[in-house]
Amino acid sequence: MARYIGAKTKIARKFGDPIFGPDKSFERKNYPPGQHGNSKKHTKKSEYAVQLKEKQKAKYTYGILEKQFRNLFEKAQRKSGITGEILLQLCESRLDNVVYRLGIAPTRSAARQLVSHRHIVVNGDILNIPSYSLKNGDVISVREKSKSLDVVLISLKNNNNVYDWMTWNDEKMEGTFLKAPERVQIPEKINEQYIVELYSK
Repeated sequence: MARYIGAKTKIARKFGDPIFGPDKSFERKNYPPGQHGNSKKHTKKSEYAVQLKEKQKAKYTYGILEKQFRNLFEKAQRKSGITGEILLQLCESRLDNVVYRLGIAPTRSAARQLVSHRHIVVNGDILNIPSYSLKNGDVISVREKSKSLDVVLISLKNNNNVYDWMTWNDEKMEGTFLKAPERVQIPEKINEQYIVELYSK
């Protein structure tokens, strides 16, 4: 499947948020890209432009293409509850995102690669589908022969994040997805209501 492989700092500057993780280049140039980047940020945008930008931000953040993202929205709509919150919960429940949240990979794109290359095990079975939706109680671990991979060891060593909706066992190199997080627990700066309004037009 096609993925965005262009300049990530440029995209992060567009949204004014380091959505791909820590970025020294973003810190140096924390304003929109382009010749008039600093002055552009004061330009008033239309309601549609604001909604579209928020959708694009969410897609880039979670590394999801338009068709998949639209399908997630429609799935969220069918569930009872707040559609925007459910949409983000579905994004957070993806296997690649949880591998990233657990600290097994330093970024979501790296997590997606680990899953695709069959380094990740779910409930004892190797899974190579990054978009796989985890269920409450699912156990995610690093494949036995992959536990010595530098990318995994370095990422786990540098990971200081702790999330209430999952647990991690350092010795076994496995974590448990307890449940989908509540909206207040999701750290991403995304205004999901704009996305709902855009798709509802």
